Amino acid sequence: MTALRIATWNINSVRLRRPLLADLVGALAPDVLCLQETKCPDELFPLEELKAAGFPYVAHRGMKGYNGVAILSRIPFAVRAEDPDWCGKGDCRHLGVALELPGGALELHDFYVPAGGDVPDPKLNPKFAHKLDFVAEATAWCLERGPARRAVMVGDLNIAPLEHDVWSHKQLLDVVSHTPVEVAALTAWQQAGAWHDAVRHFVPAEQKLYTWWSYRARDWEASDRGRRLDHIWVSQDLAGGLRRHEILKPARGWPQASDHVPVMVELEV
Repeated sequence: MTALRIATWNINSVRLRRPLLADLVGALAPDVLCLQETKCPDELFPLEELKAAGFPYVAHRGMKGYNGVAILSRIPFAVRAEDPDWCGKGDCRHLGVALELPGGALELHDFYVPAGGDVPDPKLNPKFAHKLDFVAEATAWCLERGPARRAVMVGDLNIAPLEHDVWSHKQLLDVVSHTPVEVAALTAWQQAGAWHDAVRHFVPAEQKLYTWWSYRARDWEASDRGRRLDHIWVSQDLAGGLRRHEILKPARGWPQASDHVPVMVELEV
């Protein structure tokens, strides 16, 4: 068995926050780091700097100003070229790889689900419609493939599904990221792949748990009005190997911080 640390972080601009990666590595020592919202076209991606930070294997898909995903790894991998172009938009929201491990290949998917805008009505808000369509396509893909095996899925899924994944279930029921239609959609996606929630594996559902705090808060730490938007799911055959997790809440207070914090799990594979 191999101990593997996988972390996920919506970095909110890889070029702006690249210096913070050293702090993340110092705190979590991940073997694999999945990034979202890199906001960087591929030709400007800071590849050599990230390799120098201890990740010799890097894959990235980016575009100018928006979206973008990347996987940084100490472990060799092969990029999955056959995965779908979600909603036919080519908007750099997913990257899949096969990690080369002694126990066999491990499939890893890094997702950045559309945020969905502010109005939770697909008829009035095209961004919300896109979000629901994206999740529906991913769900159908999982159903077609069957239960995930030797696989991990991570990312900023932009949905906080459980009552205690938000600071106030009652007040956020009509706020994008926690509406019943989004929660139902994310739950269907999880069930379609028979995915196991790797962070809630360690933290009971009745305990508050957040990974995102709004920039709009005057004092994010004092108000603590967070949401759990960042997730790590593992296939059922890996669930028994889960050893620990960490949500790096202090990262929200770093200079020029992202509004998301890194999330990590360690598992035996």
